[in-house]
Amino acid sequence: MCVEKLYNIKTGKMNSNNFDTLSLAVNSLTMKGYTEDFKAEENCIKELYSKNEYQPEALKIVNSYRFEGMTNPEDETVLFAIVANDGTKGTLVMSYSAEHSQSIELIK
Repeated sequence: MCVEKLYNIKTGKMNSNNFDTLSLAVNSLTMKGYTEDFKAEENCIKELYSKNEYQPEALKIVNSYRFEGMTNPEDETVLFAIVANDGTKGTLVMSYSAEHSQSIELIK
């Protein structure tokens, strides 16, 4: 389970969202306008649908959500909510324990 904590400027209180699964978190972000899927490639971060490419300095990670595997806590996945300098909003999912082709260095 992942807990999203956001500060509500209007009420001055913290709001929390519990996400039992990665898919629930992605669906919640999609409903908030994070509709693009990003992938960290060797030399850039790429939008999977439009194929636009960004350098890391053109993107801002506005939130991240960490999920651990049900059977193995070392199976860690992180979901990033990202906004590009051109206003594009999307998500990037990265698994740290399974093999993947995404560049962790670009995310850092």
